[in-house]
Amino acid sequence: MQTQKDITKVLEIGDHSGKSRWLWWLLAAMILLFVLVGVLWMGQPAPVLYQTEKARRGDLVVTVSATGTLSPVNEVQVGIEVSGTIEKVFADYNDQVKVGQVLAKLDTRRLEAQTQQSESALEVVKAKVLQAEATLQETQLKLDRYNQTRQLSGGKVPASVEMDTARANLTRAKADLASAKASVLQSENTYKDNRIQLNKAVVHSPINGVVLERSIEPGQTVASSFESPVLFKLAEDLTKMALQVDVDEADIGSIREGQEATFTVDAYPDRTFPALITQVRYGSETVDGVVTYKTVLAVDNTSLSLRPGMTATATITVSKKADVLLVSNAVLRFFPPQASAAEKKSSGGLLSALLPHPPASASKPEAVLNTTGNQQQVWTISQGNLKPVPISKGATDGAFTEIAGGAVDTGTELVTGILETSHQ
Repeated sequence: MQTQKDITKVLEIGDHSGKSRWLWWLLAAMILLFVLVGVLWMGQPAPVLYQTEKARRGDLVVTVSATGTLSPVNEVQVGIEVSGTIEKVFADYNDQVKVGQVLAKLDTRRLEAQTQQSESALEVVKAKVLQAEATLQETQLKLDRYNQTRQLSGGKVPASVEMDTARANLTRAKADLASAKASVLQSENTYKDNRIQLNKAVVHSPINGVVLERSIEPGQTVASSFESPVLFKLAEDLTKMALQVDVDEADIGSIREGQEATFTVDAYPDRTFPALITQVRYGSETVDGVVTYKTVLAVDNTSLSLRPGMTATATITVSKKADVLLVSNAVLRFFPPQASAAEKKSSGGLLSALLPHPPASASKPEAVLNTTGNQQQVWTISQGNLKPVPISKGATDGAFTEIAGGAVDTGTELVTGILETSHQ
């Protein structure tokens, strides 16, 4: 009996071990199933949501921006051609001046003395002319008497030597008279020059205008040895001003005379001033490798709000188009992202070889078209897939671009970017 109980106990133990082995196999199978499900779930492509907008019709205003400074239409720098000490200054900043009005005066005592001296020298040489004329008349009369006497005497008297001396004296008297007359001309020119210098010591306004700058004070010495020092800067009419802006070489091709523009200045940030292009210069200016072209705009400053030297930012209207098909530039900048390196690279493991591969992404784009010149492609969504659409670009204002041609119409949904990506 004891032996039978022992055998039964052993058999019960054996049955329990078999159940344990089946439990372990079942647990391993469940774990493997969970792993397979997880791998398949992780291998599914994440759906991509795209941000889109509709093409619309509207007005397009193309502009070019440039900066520059305001200046008077006619600005004159008043200098002085003689050296000396400033005795008086008769004009100050912002003074209204008339043509011929005295602006400043030098100490003219030295110049007056020189003028008087040259005048006296002129009188001296004029007297020498009278003296030379008298001498010439005397020698001429003497020679005439010699000729008469020689005729009456039959050629005996006066002697030939005396006749030759009389003729030489006459020639010498003529030369002295010519020299005296030349001295008169020289002295007259010296006197005139001194008079001019004396007159230039008084500075007059050449135009009707306003004083913008005054660079002299009484008692100041000015020297005009090499160049005329500038004493005043005058503006003829501040109600009409010019705005000179520097237009970039990339934009100069669209700038023309007669185009309208607006500009702002820091002094009046809430105001916009109108302007009109009057000149587009051919000469270029290069600063730090940037090539620009000077463009002049006419400005009406009747209110006298604007002042010379103000820095202005101008917006030039290049073209206006009404009721054209427009898309935002975000549409033109969008391009489908390339597949990541992890997606392109195959692991090569046994599990990858055994497991089924997920289907290709539903949003994989079609073949990409070339982009040249005004030809470009934009993207739309067709049946869940990205689809390239070729278009022809027109004008742009920097935010929106005209669609001049292509398979895009009003209301066409175009992709501007990727909105979000989520896992299933």
